[in-house]
Amino acid sequence: MKKVSSIVLSAAIIAAGSMASMTSCSKNDPIVEVPQEHLPLEENVTGNVSGTWRKGSTIFVKGHLVVPKGQSLTIEEGVTVIMDSNVAPEVLIEGSFYAMGTAENPILISVKESDRTAANALGGLWGGLLAAPSSEEILLEHTILEYGGGETTEASPSVLGQYYKAAAGQNVPALWTSNVNAKVVVINCTLRHFKDDAFYLEGGKTIIANNKFYTTGESGGESINTKSGVVADIAFNLIYSPNTNALKLSNSGDRSPQGFIKAYNNTILNAGWRRPTAKGGSIWVEKEIHAEIYNNLLVNNRYGIKYDSPTGPDARNIYANNYYYGNNQQAVDQFQANEANVIIGQNEVRSATAGANDPLFVNYPLTTSMTNATFDESWDFRLRASSPALGKGKTDIVRNFPTGILIKGKNYVAPAAASYVGAFAGQ
Repeated sequence: MKKVSSIVLSAAIIAAGSMASMTSCSKNDPIVEVPQEHLPLEENVTGNVSGTWRKGSTIFVKGHLVVPKGQSLTIEEGVTVIMDSNVAPEVLIEGSFYAMGTAENPILISVKESDRTAANALGGLWGGLLAAPSSEEILLEHTILEYGGGETTEASPSVLGQYYKAAAGQNVPALWTSNVNAKVVVINCTLRHFKDDAFYLEGGKTIIANNKFYTTGESGGESINTKSGVVADIAFNLIYSPNTNALKLSNSGDRSPQGFIKAYNNTILNAGWRRPTAKGGSIWVEKEIHAEIYNNLLVNNRYGIKYDSPTGPDARNIYANNYYYGNNQQAVDQFQANEANVIIGQNEVRSATAGANDPLFVNYPLTTSMTNATFDESWDFRLRASSPALGKGKTDIVRNFPTGILIKGKNYVAPAAASYVGAFAGQ
């Protein structure tokens, strides 16, 4: 992918935001420890950024941002990042980006509170995180990203820099990657209220685990969309009502290595029903992707696991111990063997009868409309003690990264496969 130089692109971004104040620091600036009460509570930023955004700060982003090549930006726990919806900022990562929240103090990347409305439920108010071919490490940990996926124009940094699809009129994802050698870890995060794809990944050694995806995709879009150059463990994620697919696993792009995805113990509900064409579904296997798909709990989705390739799926692919449930006959009919391009795996729970094999969630009404995209935080997708989904998982799965991925001095490992199906254990 052709790329404008960092110097030219950064200059364009800074010029576009010249009326806004800019706060940034060199990676060589000393980090001075000060008492919590003296930490900055509000800062306005635009242009080149690096260094550290301190714990508890509120950062107002007034223009497009660039993390320069060879530099890094670290966001500490409890930081709130407010994107100016009048600008719809994009964050271009040419170096490394670390969002390091905690369970007690997550990071929030959003828009001002008055913009977080039902009318804006599908976002589009800022751009996303766009990791250039020079990017090195991307870490999102206990971070909430919401209300993004803004539409590009001819003046957008991603268009000027030939990033993502490099064209005006595209809704950018929450995260795009492009370096096949980059390290990418996303754990314990929430992705919600995005206009199109949540993740569109075209490269990287990747772990995506223990995340929640919901209320994404207006007229298209996957929760996790992977292409060639991506080797990933995707596990223990909850994905609710993506417009198209929860997982679209593809080898398109002809990058090396061949895309190789191990997707296991994910809970996927209501996928694909809001897609205006017939492509939407739960897991879509495409263009000779190498995939191993285990222990996924597929509930009330438009289709089961399907493939779209003139030569069929990669002969090495494995599909095993996946569990299907449909509350009505239409949903059930669309994961049967006679459905075009459906994939039938090993050791599955699959019935031809509506309502059979209720997984017995602790708290989720299975009669909820399958086109519903509004997520209720009171729902509890753990399995009851009597759930037939307990004990149906395959545990001897060898992960792509069994020893983990080392980022910023910490080793991150995707959870081992569980003996149950889906993302959550019993009560």
